[in-house]
Amino acid sequence: MSTNLYRGNRVAVILPCYNEVLVVASVIAAFSEALPEAEIHVFDNASTDGTAEAARAAGAHVRHVGQRGKGNVVRRMFADVEADIYVMADGDGTYDAPKSRALVDRLLDDGLDMVVGTRQPVGDGLEYRPGHAWGNRLLTGTVAQVFGGGFTDMLSGYRVLSRRFVKSFPALSKGFEIETELTIHALELRAPYGEMQTAYGSRVEGSVSKLGTIRDGFAILKSILRLYVRERPRQLYSTIAAAGIVVSVLLTLPIFFEFFETGLVPRLPTAVLGGLIMIAAIVTGATAVIMDSVVTGRAEAKRLRYLDIPAVSERPKRATS
Repeated sequence: MSTNLYRGNRVAVILPCYNEVLVVASVIAAFSEALPEAEIHVFDNASTDGTAEAARAAGAHVRHVGQRGKGNVVRRMFADVEADIYVMADGDGTYDAPKSRALVDRLLDDGLDMVVGTRQPVGDGLEYRPGHAWGNRLLTGTVAQVFGGGFTDMLSGYRVLSRRFVKSFPALSKGFEIETELTIHALELRAPYGEMQTAYGSRVEGSVSKLGTIRDGFAILKSILRLYVRERPRQLYSTIAAAGIVVSVLLTLPIFFEFFETGLVPRLPTAVLGGLIMIAAIVTGATAVIMDSVVTGRAEAKRLRYLDIPAVSERPKRATS
C-alpha cells in the first residue's frame, strides 16, 4: 500500500464494511487506482462472509469493529486512522471511486473541511430507491430549517474530510444516522463545506443492501430530534414556556375578572391548575436560559478544539517520496 503524499498531505481512504466479500476487493482496487498515494483502510464490522480476509488480500489495512452499526465503525475510523485528508465511502461498490481525486482537489483548492459527493443514480437506479430519495429530501429539508445550511444530499456516505474536522467530531451516533451527525457538525462549526456530483451505481448481483428505508429513516429522525433538543434548547423550552403562559392566562383570566366583580374565587381547582401551569412555564423559561448558556459554552469549546488543528491548506507541505 502506498505511503506517498498527495500535494504534500497524507491521504487515507476509510471504508466501513459489513459482509461485502463480493465487492470489497474491487472497491479497494478502484480507490487505489484513483488515489495511488493514499492508504486504504477497511474497518470490518463483524462480517461473517470473509470480508476481512478479502480486503487484506487486496492490500488494505484491515481492522475489526465488534459493535454493529455504521456509527460505531466511523467512531473507530476517526479515532484510529491518522491522516491529513480522509476519503470516506461505503465498501459496497456503489460510490464513484474514480471521482475521489477530484473531491480531494476540491477540498484543497477551496480550503474546505468537508466535500460531500452528492449521489446521481446511474444505470437502473434501483439502489437509490424512491423511498430513500424522498426520505433524504425530507430530512435534508428538516435539517436546513432547524440548523441552516444548503446541503442537497445530507445522507450521502461519500465524503472527503479534513483532519481538523475529523478530530473535532464527537461521533455519538451508532448507526446510519452518522451522516446526519456529520452534516450537523459542519453546520454547528460553520466549517467551510462543498458538494460535488458523483455517480451512484447499483450493487453487484448477490450483494444485499443493509439499509432499511423505514427503520433507518426513524433512526435518523430520532437523531435529528435529539440533536435539536441538545443544540437548540432555547427554542424548544421557550416555545413550551410561552405555550404554558398562554394556557395559564386563558384558564385564570376569567377567574380574576369574577374575583374583581364579586370578591369570590370561583372554580378554585381551575385557579390552582392555572397557577401551577404558570409556575411550570416560568421554570421552563429559566431552563431555556440556562441550557442556552451550556450549549454556547460547549459550542465555544468545540470551535476552539476545531481551530486548534491546522487547516489542510495551511499544513507544511512535504516532498512527495
